[in-house]
Amino acid sequence: MAANHEHELGDGNMKKADVKIGGEYYAKVTNKKVVVRIDAENASGGWDATNLSTNKKVRIKTAGRLQGPARTTEAASEPTTRAKKRVAKKNSETNTGGEKKLSCVKAALLVLESAGEPMNTQEMITAMVDQNLWESPGGKTPHATLYSAILRDLAKGDESWFVKTERGRFTVRG
Repeated sequence: MAANHEHELGDGNMKKADVKIGGEYYAKVTNKKVVVRIDAENASGGWDATNLSTNKKVRIKTAGRLQGPARTTEAASEPTTRAKKRVAKKNSETNTGGEKKLSCVKAALLVLESAGEPMNTQEMITAMVDQNLWESPGGKTPHATLYSAILRDLAKGDESWFVKTERGRFTVRG
């Protein structure tokens, strides 16, 4: 079954004579099909190349790792354009709707101001999510991250936004 899978990827369809310096090829790097640019021949055999999706240097030891030409040389500038698009997309996502997302700490401040009583970080996280002020980007312990941020803020002394009322409970400096 594994042999069939490798055959489906086109493993080993290139020959050493087909490989050109500066060419871009599909290659199997850590079991993923990526586009690489061949930079130079390696003294130990094979080629030094650049993974165009990560811009990291890789070594292609055999032509069997290459799976055919990726694109023509006119499109060689595409990876830098692609990286710029990715950054622009990220910026446009944060600006959609005209509102900037609140940070976890700012959302916690709003929750504490509206609550009027001390809360622990788990209660704050629950309230932030319920009020659609903030949502965890996928972390498993957002309450621990918030707790750490509050402790860093408390280290500012009188400049701090938070006040610790008792163990694990905080309110807003009034």
